[in-house]
Amino acid sequence: MVPGDVGRFHKRYIVVLALNMKAVVQRVSSAQVRVGERVAGEVGSGLCVLLGVARSDDAAAAERLAGKIARLRVFENEEGRFDRSLLDTGGETPVISQFTLLGDASKGNRPSFTDAAPPEEAEPLYEAFCASLRELGVPVATGEFAARMAVELVNDGPVTILL
Repeated sequence: MVPGDVGRFHKRYIVVLALNMKAVVQRVSSAQVRVGERVAGEVGSGLCVLLGVARSDDAAAAERLAGKIARLRVFENEEGRFDRSLLDTGGETPVISQFTLLGDASKGNRPSFTDAAPPEEAEPLYEAFCASLRELGVPVATGEFAARMAVELVNDGPVTILL
């Protein structure tokens, strides 16, 4: 087992458990991100993404998750079934960095954020995630990395998916 990795011993082998990038994805009819009094980003219909970057993540993980979210079929077709994606609907997405998604409160009442990537590692991966969405043709609005933000949204459905 590599130092710093999370793992569990078994009789004949070691299983290494690596935490991955996490996202809370909400279907919205509109969303807005404010930093102080300034509107940093605003979108109409689409998916609001709260993104948490883990220590073990890399650019490939960011690209993979961006592709999954862009193709996530959570919009209804003419028959009312979830069969359309952001790419199909031309939807937009605000992406908000949220390290607290990696919080661990299994011991005690104060969450530990040691599994979250430090800001100097997380910010480039957050930017890579946003760039991957843009490359797929998804309009992306962002907040401000590591800033205190107010996120206002109208959850459509409601539809919320944890990835």
